[in-house]
Amino acid sequence: MKNSGGKRILIIEDDVHIAEGLKLNLSLQGYEVSVAENGISGLRKWRDFKPDLIVLDIMLPGIDGLSVLQNIRLEDERIPILILSAKAEPDDRIRGLSCGVDDYLSKPFNLEEFLLRVERLLVRISWSIQEEQLNVKTDGSGGKRYSFGGNTIDFEKSIAMCKVGKIILTEQEIKLLKLFIANRGKPLSRRKLLEIGWGYTGITSTRTVDNFIVRFRKYFEADPKKPCYFKSLRLVGYLFDHD
Repeated sequence: MKNSGGKRILIIEDDVHIAEGLKLNLSLQGYEVSVAENGISGLRKWRDFKPDLIVLDIMLPGIDGLSVLQNIRLEDERIPILILSAKAEPDDRIRGLSCGVDDYLSKPFNLEEFLLRVERLLVRISWSIQEEQLNVKTDGSGGKRYSFGGNTIDFEKSIAMCKVGKIILTEQEIKLLKLFIANRGKPLSRRKLLEIGWGYTGITSTRTVDNFIVRFRKYFEADPKKPCYFKSLRLVGYLFDHD
């Protein structure tokens, strides 16, 4: 058994045979492993189990793997995520990488290669944490600010400086703003916003997203009735963009 350093790994995979096989082999390497069979339980276990690495399938029931990936990246940009997927075309890999995945392995895969990739990802994040601990930031912002149209969002402090003054942003407001910024210039449907931002599945009549958009327009738009940044797209959803 290798010395895993007590690292925790979360497997989000709906194929029971693959999930149990991975759990067995990772456990034999000394890792603590938990399995989730769909996107909803995967997000729940990510918060409760607090893994050091996630192994993620794309084709999941309910919320698909890429939506799970984007949801996690809104809150944690650092945790290593390895996609295991039968979707092996270059476009599939590009989509995964654009959503923030660290590594991508196609099914069927070689077990030894998989274990080595897991090991390397965990070593890499360990180095990254050590470098961050040694790095003293002088500006206090940590590079976590975003500005547009005279507005500034400080994600480190959860505040926004805008036309109405200083706003204390809620955790969900921060999450949704990160999602819009990450997809700047790209239309986002209400369904996708609910799926990534809240973990909702299927068709829902909730006006949660619309209520947040109203709030953002009051914060950031010069004229909330004629928005320049948070735009409505009829029959589609919303789009965030700026010059």
